[in-house]
Amino acid sequence: MQLADVQTAAMVSSKTITSTRYRINTSQSQFTVHAYRGGLLWFLGHDHIFAVRDFTGEAQATPGTLTPASLEIRVKADSLAETQAKFTEQEKQMINDATHKHVLGTGVYPEISFKSTDISTEKTSENDFKAKMGGDLTLHGVTRHIVIPAQVRTSGDTLHASGEFSVGRSDYKVKTKSIKGGTIGMRDNVKFSFDIVANRV
Repeated sequence: MQLADVQTAAMVSSKTITSTRYRINTSQSQFTVHAYRGGLLWFLGHDHIFAVRDFTGEAQATPGTLTPASLEIRVKADSLAETQAKFTEQEKQMINDATHKHVLGTGVYPEISFKSTDISTEKTSENDFKAKMGGDLTLHGVTRHIVIPAQVRTSGDTLHASGEFSVGRSDYKVKTKSIKGGTIGMRDNVKFSFDIVANRV
Protein backbone atom coordinates (compact mmCIF):
# COMPACT_ATOMS: atom_id res chain seq x y z
CA MET A 1 0.00 0.00 0.00
CA GLN A 2 1.31 3.43 -0.95
CA LEU A 3 1.82 6.14 1.68
CA ALA A 4 -0.98 8.19 0.14
CA ASP A 5 -3.37 5.24 0.51
CA VAL A 6 -2.42 4.84 4.17
CA GLN A 7 -3.05 8.53 4.80
CA THR A 8 -6.40 8.36 3.00
CA ALA A 9 -7.47 5.31 5.03
CA ALA A 10 -6.46 7.06 8.24
CA MET A 11 -8.53 10.11 7.29
CA VAL A 12 -11.57 7.95 6.53
CA SER A 13 -11.15 6.08 9.82
CA SER A 14 -10.85 9.36 11.70
CA LYS A 15 -14.07 10.64 10.15
CA THR A 16 -15.82 7.38 10.91
CA ILE A 17 -15.18 7.62 14.66
CA THR A 18 -15.93 11.33 14.98
CA SER A 19 -18.55 11.75 17.67
CA THR A 20 -21.60 13.99 17.52
CA ARG A 21 -22.24 16.55 20.23
CA TYR A 22 -25.69 16.90 21.80
CA ARG A 23 -27.18 19.33 24.32
CA ILE A 24 -29.97 18.27 26.67
CA ASN A 25 -33.33 19.80 25.82
CA THR A 26 -34.72 20.44 29.30
CA SER A 27 -38.18 21.37 28.02
CA GLN A 28 -38.58 17.84 26.63
CA SER A 29 -36.74 15.99 29.40
CA GLN A 30 -37.72 14.71 32.83
CA PHE A 31 -35.55 14.00 35.85
CA THR A 32 -37.11 12.82 39.13
CA VAL A 33 -35.93 11.72 42.56
CA HIS A 34 -37.92 9.15 44.54
CA ALA A 35 -37.24 9.35 48.29
CA TYR A 36 -38.85 6.53 50.25
CA ARG A 37 -40.77 7.47 53.35
CA GLY A 38 -39.11 7.73 56.70
CA GLY A 39 -41.24 10.33 58.43
CA LEU A 40 -44.02 9.11 60.68
CA LEU A 41 -46.39 12.06 60.98
CA TRP A 42 -49.71 12.10 59.19
CA PHE A 43 -49.16 13.91 55.91
CA LEU A 44 -45.52 12.90 55.58
CA GLY A 45 -46.08 9.20 56.05
CA HIS A 46 -45.70 8.80 52.30
CA ASP A 47 -43.00 8.47 49.67
CA HIS A 48 -41.80 11.72 48.15
CA ILE A 49 -41.31 12.28 44.43
CA PHE A 50 -39.24 15.33 43.56
CA ALA A 51 -39.03 16.77 40.06
CA VAL A 52 -35.72 18.35 39.12
CA ARG A 53 -36.72 21.72 37.69
CA ASP A 54 -33.29 23.03 36.68
CA PHE A 55 -30.62 20.87 35.05
CA THR A 56 -28.30 21.11 32.06
CA GLY A 57 -25.98 18.75 30.27
CA GLU A 58 -24.21 17.60 27.18
CA ALA A 59 -23.54 14.26 25.53
CA GLN A 60 -21.31 12.98 22.77
CA ALA A 61 -22.04 9.86 20.77
CA THR A 62 -20.59 8.17 17.72
CA PRO A 63 -23.04 7.62 14.84
CA GLY A 64 -23.83 3.96 14.19
CA THR A 65 -22.06 2.58 17.25
CA LEU A 66 -22.82 5.15 19.96
CA THR A 67 -19.39 4.61 21.51
CA PRO A 68 -17.03 6.29 22.06
CA ALA A 69 -19.50 8.38 24.02
CA SER A 70 -19.69 10.67 27.03
CA LEU A 71 -22.30 12.34 29.22
CA GLU A 72 -22.20 15.22 31.70
CA ILE A 73 -25.20 16.48 33.70
CA ARG A 74 -25.40 19.32 36.22
CA VAL A 75 -28.39 19.75 38.54
CA LYS A 76 -29.20 22.76 40.73
CA ALA A 77 -29.94 21.07 44.03
CA ASP A 78 -32.42 23.71 45.17
CA SER A 79 -34.56 23.07 42.08
CA LEU A 80 -35.91 19.77 43.48
CA ALA A 81 -39.64 20.20 44.06
CA GLU A 82 -42.19 17.84 45.61
CA THR A 83 -44.81 16.72 43.07
CA GLN A 84 -47.15 14.41 44.99
CA ALA A 85 -50.77 15.53 44.58
CA LYS A 86 -51.60 14.20 48.05
CA PHE A 87 -49.80 17.21 49.59
CA THR A 88 -51.18 20.74 49.73
CA GLU A 89 -49.12 23.59 48.28
CA GLN A 90 -48.24 24.70 51.80
CA GLU A 91 -47.08 21.18 52.69
CA LYS A 92 -45.06 20.97 49.49
CA GLN A 93 -43.34 24.24 50.31
CA MET A 94 -42.46 22.98 53.79
CA ILE A 95 -41.11 19.72 52.33
CA ASN A 96 -39.07 21.57 49.71
CA ASP A 97 -37.60 24.07 52.18
CA ALA A 98 -36.66 21.38 54.69
CA THR A 99 -35.20 19.12 51.99
CA HIS A 100 -33.09 21.91 50.51
CA LYS A 101 -31.85 23.26 53.83
CA HIS A 102 -31.57 20.24 56.12
CA VAL A 103 -31.18 17.26 53.77
CA LEU A 104 -29.24 18.48 50.74
CA GLY A 105 -27.60 21.52 52.33
CA THR A 106 -27.96 23.47 49.09
CA GLY A 107 -26.43 26.59 50.60
CA VAL A 108 -23.11 24.73 50.87
CA TYR A 109 -23.58 22.16 48.09
CA PRO A 110 -25.55 23.93 45.34
CA GLU A 111 -24.93 21.41 42.56
CA ILE A 112 -25.37 17.69 41.92
CA SER A 113 -23.38 16.42 38.94
CA PHE A 114 -22.60 13.31 36.95
CA LYS A 115 -19.65 12.97 34.58
CA SER A 116 -19.11 9.75 32.67
CA THR A 117 -15.74 8.01 32.65
CA ASP A 118 -16.60 4.96 30.56
CA ILE A 119 -19.64 3.92 28.53
CA SER A 120 -20.29 0.48 27.05
CA THR A 121 -23.17 -0.37 24.74
CA GLU A 122 -25.01 -3.27 23.15
CA LYS A 123 -26.82 -2.55 19.90
CA THR A 124 -30.33 -4.00 19.95
CA SER A 125 -31.63 -2.60 16.65
CA GLU A 126 -30.62 -0.10 13.99
CA ASN A 127 -31.04 2.91 16.26
CA ASP A 128 -31.43 1.39 19.73
CA PHE A 129 -28.83 0.52 22.34
CA LYS A 130 -28.54 -0.82 25.86
CA ALA A 131 -25.91 1.23 27.64
CA LYS A 132 -23.97 1.05 30.89
CA MET A 133 -22.66 4.47 31.82
CA GLY A 134 -19.90 4.41 34.38
CA GLY A 135 -19.05 7.75 35.91
CA ASP A 136 -18.60 9.97 38.93
CA LEU A 137 -21.67 11.21 40.80
CA THR A 138 -21.07 14.19 43.05
CA LEU A 139 -23.78 14.73 45.67
CA HIS A 140 -23.59 16.68 48.92
CA GLY A 141 -19.89 17.33 48.27
CA VAL A 142 -19.03 13.62 47.98
CA THR A 143 -17.96 11.99 44.70
CA ARG A 144 -18.41 8.27 44.12
CA HIS A 145 -18.20 6.08 41.02
CA ILE A 146 -21.48 4.50 39.91
CA VAL A 147 -22.81 2.63 36.87
CA ILE A 148 -26.10 3.75 35.33
CA PRO A 149 -28.04 1.41 33.00
CA ALA A 150 -29.95 3.16 30.20
CA GLN A 151 -31.92 2.60 27.02
CA VAL A 152 -30.63 4.88 24.26
CA ARG A 153 -32.16 5.69 20.87
CA THR A 154 -30.75 7.87 18.12
CA SER A 155 -32.99 9.44 15.52
CA GLY A 156 -31.74 12.06 13.11
CA ASP A 157 -30.40 14.94 15.20
CA THR A 158 -31.96 13.63 18.43
CA LEU A 159 -30.60 11.42 21.20
CA HIS A 160 -33.09 9.90 23.68
CA ALA A 161 -31.95 8.17 26.86
CA SER A 162 -34.04 6.76 29.70
CA GLY A 163 -33.43 4.69 32.80
CA GLU A 164 -33.15 4.69 36.56
CA PHE A 165 -30.58 4.04 39.26
CA SER A 166 -30.40 4.05 43.03
CA VAL A 167 -27.85 5.33 45.52
CA GLY A 168 -27.52 5.11 49.28
CA ARG A 169 -27.74 8.58 50.79
CA SER A 170 -25.40 7.49 53.60
CA ASP A 171 -22.71 6.88 50.96
CA TYR A 172 -22.86 10.60 50.23
CA LYS A 173 -23.12 11.68 53.86
CA VAL A 174 -26.64 12.90 53.30
CA LYS A 175 -28.39 12.85 56.68
CA THR A 176 -31.92 13.75 57.68
CA LYS A 177 -32.51 15.55 60.92
CA SER A 178 -35.56 15.36 63.12
CA ILE A 179 -37.58 18.22 61.73
CA LYS A 180 -40.84 19.04 63.49
CA GLY A 181 -40.89 15.69 65.24
CA GLY A 182 -39.60 13.72 62.26
CA THR A 183 -41.85 15.01 59.50
CA ILE A 184 -38.94 15.01 57.08
CA GLY A 185 -37.12 11.72 56.91
CA MET A 186 -36.19 9.17 54.31
CA ARG A 187 -34.77 5.71 54.01
CA ASP A 188 -31.23 5.18 52.85
CA ASN A 189 -32.15 4.15 49.31
CA VAL A 190 -32.92 7.02 46.92
CA LYS A 191 -33.95 6.35 43.30
CA PHE A 192 -33.24 8.65 40.36
CA SER A 193 -35.27 8.31 37.14
CA PHE A 194 -34.56 10.08 33.89
CA ASP A 195 -36.08 10.46 30.45
CA ILE A 196 -33.75 12.76 28.55
CA VAL A 197 -33.96 14.21 25.08
CA ALA A 198 -30.84 15.86 23.63
CA ASN A 199 -30.48 17.68 20.35
CA ARG A 200 -27.47 17.83 18.09
CA VAL A 201 -25.45 21.00 18.49
